[in-house]
Amino acid sequence: MESQRFDDLRKLYSVIARLEKGLGGARTLGSCSGRLTWPKRGVYFFMEDGEVRSNSGSGPRIVRVGTHALKTASGTRLWTRLSQHRGRLRSGGGNHRGSIFRLIVGTALMARHGYEFPTWGSGQSASAEIRGGEVDLEREVTSFIGAMPFVWIEVDDEPGADSMRGYIERNAIALLSNFGKTPVDGPSAGWLGHYCNRERVRKSGLWNSYHVDEVYDPAFLECLERHVLAMEKAA
Repeated sequence: MESQRFDDLRKLYSVIARLEKGLGGARTLGSCSGRLTWPKRGVYFFMEDGEVRSNSGSGPRIVRVGTHALKTASGTRLWTRLSQHRGRLRSGGGNHRGSIFRLIVGTALMARHGYEFPTWGSGQSASAEIRGGEVDLEREVTSFIGAMPFVWIEVDDEPGADSMRGYIERNAIALLSNFGKTPVDGPSAGWLGHYCNRERVRKSGLWNSYHVDEVYDPAFLECLERHVLAMEKAA
């Protein structure tokens, strides 16, 4: 199984490299806006400066996989979700209660630097006063996530339990995750995620909590490759 995982990781990164080339290079949220031509729905893959593949090849390693609009009748678009992770560029603020990605990055920054933000992550909403007390950390999260290179793939299927986007997301996470496995392309010693308060983040080497302990289906790689090919043909 470990041998197959090694080969499948190499295939995944090969497909992602092809995707990145087709997009004209990876982007950063700090340099993106809703004015770009975004697909309605898709799956995104984030990398991180200083995090590189150490076993399956060379180049940056993927540190987060995500999608959106998996619940039936959900209308969230790809850019809407990405902008929730990005935060507000002008003020540097954001809303970690609307983005689990922002939430967990914030917990790691607090632990690394000894920050005190006792309301961070408390409740699904907060008053203006509470949010004002959190703005310094929100700004640091915006800066951190905004610098992370990422690519995306268009998968415009309907929201629901059988979503192809969900299938690709959870299997990519399960393949990349080192949770409970012999580490492959493990995080660097200085990776911020080591400070996260979520064990699944620390042990998986990913800014993901869900699906890190699952068994992946190798067939998802063929689905991913087909969608990359479809994007190339449409370009």
